[in-house]
Amino acid sequence: MSVSPKPLSTFQVLACGATIVTLSMGIRHGFGLWLQPITQAQGWTRETFALAIAIQNLAWGFSGIFAGMAADRFGAFRVIIVGSLLYSLGLTGMALAHTPLLFALSTGILIGMAQAGTTYAVIYGVIGRNVSADKRSWAMGVAAAAGSFGQFLMVPTEGFLIGQLGWQQALMVLGVAALMMIPLSWGLREPGFGGSTPAHREQTIAQALAEAFRYPSFQLLMAGYFVCGFQVVFIGVHMPSYLKDQGLPPQVASYALALIGLFNVFGTYAAGTLGQRIPKRLILAFIYFARAVAIGLFLLVPLSPMSVYVFSAVMGFLWLSTVPPTNATVAQIFGVAHLSMLGGFVFFSHQIGSFMGVWLGGYLYDKTGSYDIVWYIAIALGVAAALINLPVREAAIVRRPLAPSAVTP
Repeated sequence: MSVSPKPLSTFQVLACGATIVTLSMGIRHGFGLWLQPITQAQGWTRETFALAIAIQNLAWGFSGIFAGMAADRFGAFRVIIVGSLLYSLGLTGMALAHTPLLFALSTGILIGMAQAGTTYAVIYGVIGRNVSADKRSWAMGVAAAAGSFGQFLMVPTEGFLIGQLGWQQALMVLGVAALMMIPLSWGLREPGFGGSTPAHREQTIAQALAEAFRYPSFQLLMAGYFVCGFQVVFIGVHMPSYLKDQGLPPQVASYALALIGLFNVFGTYAAGTLGQRIPKRLILAFIYFARAVAIGLFLLVPLSPMSVYVFSAVMGFLWLSTVPPTNATVAQIFGVAHLSMLGGFVFFSHQIGSFMGVWLGGYLYDKTGSYDIVWYIAIALGVAAALINLPVREAAIVRRPLAPSAVTP
């Protein structure tokens, strides 16, 4: 008779996992601050920078599928170590690249792969396996709030580093900071993943994928997450340049991104906590619809530092608050054995949306001299995503018992 290994303590999982997410997400949230310094220094268009960030989001989403598989199979801590090393290499390459191709390879491919191994899909897999179901949504909210706090903490820090050291040296400093995730990963070494015998699974990877992709609610969650990626990455990367184009001082953009991070600490925590009490599909529908309203009002009122700060606070509350209810719903429907992998597939849809948002922002700006069209698209997608999430069924899927030969050892 096999004995299930004792899970890690909730405090240990959240302390180490949340700090890793703080570093990983905090660094990447500030990339919009480098758009103008890099394009001006290198003589590139905004589309060149935006394309690299768009590739980063696609690489993050695509690699996240395999990072999730590896984390479910071999343990998250190994994946995080590799991700930390890739992050450091990618930031160094971002600083030294002198051609658009090298910039896309470092900023896009390397950093995208690094983020796949150091952010939500991998961390949420550990949370799902080690935190009881009655606290899981709350715990995911805490981890997401940590990523938001990372934005609040790191974006002003990155702005300060650029101002004091220059954009290249600032990236080098962040490359060193990324290596701090390696010692933190050892706090996420789960029992049952350290030996040569793989953890027991009731389904193979192929069976888990076939089940998920046949299930309509999984498809709806993926569609909604596409919209989330489109909106947040467009705003996060292009809003600093949008505000500067409108004649506002550069520090307004830094404060705006910091406010998004600060208020999202509260938003993600609230979404995770409410997910234990009310249907998560209603939380998601509200978030997407509220984003559409917030963007519409932002474009209607006269632009000023105060209107930017109010918009940033509201959007911050809604920013990554989709993450806990989305991932908790996946865990609730399908269980936690393949949670990192399934979360990776959902997140891939998010990153396709991110690619479209950041690339269209740069492309349409270069073509029209304005971001207006992309703002309008973001509003329409928000309304659509609100409607898409309403039919999601959150109940656990009912499975037929598998034959012994069909179960992985």
